[in-house]
Amino acid sequence: MTAEVVEARALPLARLAALPGVSTASGVASAAEHARTTGRVLPVSPALSGLLPAAGLRRGSTVSVLGSTSLMLTLLAAATAGGAWAVAVGLPALGVVAAAELGVEVGRLALVPRPGAEFPAVTAALLDGFDLVVVGPGFARPDVARRLSARARNRGSVLLSLGSWPGAEVELSCRRSRWTGLTGDGAGYLRAREVEVRTGGRGAAARPMSALLRFPGEGEVRKADFPTPVAARWGTA
Repeated sequence: MTAEVVEARALPLARLAALPGVSTASGVASAAEHARTTGRVLPVSPALSGLLPAAGLRRGSTVSVLGSTSLMLTLLAAATAGGAWAVAVGLPALGVVAAAELGVEVGRLALVPRPGAEFPAVTAALLDGFDLVVVGPGFARPDVARRLSARARNRGSVLLSLGSWPGAEVELSCRRSRWTGLTGDGAGYLRAREVEVRTGGRGAAARPMSALLRFPGEGEVRKADFPTPVAARWGTA
């Protein structure tokens, strides 16, 4: 391998390191080593496993999440708790405290809040080293999205988009929600949010599925148990 090739391959990481506000935890190198030694499917909460074709996040796949940052963070929880490394790109308002409350191991969560025009190069570099790469909405044109999804397949990372992503294998969306904890006269405290999560996509995910989930203020997301039909309690979205 020539010195020119080595320099060319190192350029995306050099650009990443130069960006303000970048945190890579113990570094891309150690994350890459970890990625090589873990399994092909990263675990998720039992409440979500039935919505995913592999009962978890399959390495090399692209997953889009519509309508809920909480759902996105919940997808990261079990994997990071089990030792996987995650990074969020282009999400400057992401709440670290909220991530921790939903079970994310924040010591294994890196943040690149404002990649700017370097988004494609930065994200490609991160897909080389992290198990899970979360990207904010509105960054990827269709051609860029295809290249980054191909990069995830080749590197064995999971690419998660908070928002629509062209060609995503799996799409999760929150269609309806309500809060619990208030009495009929409006007294009490908001304690949990109950949502209907639907899934679709391509291949093994082509058959639509749905589940009713409860997101607590602290602790693990759980399946909700509704005594009456959903339509009677919520109506349409």
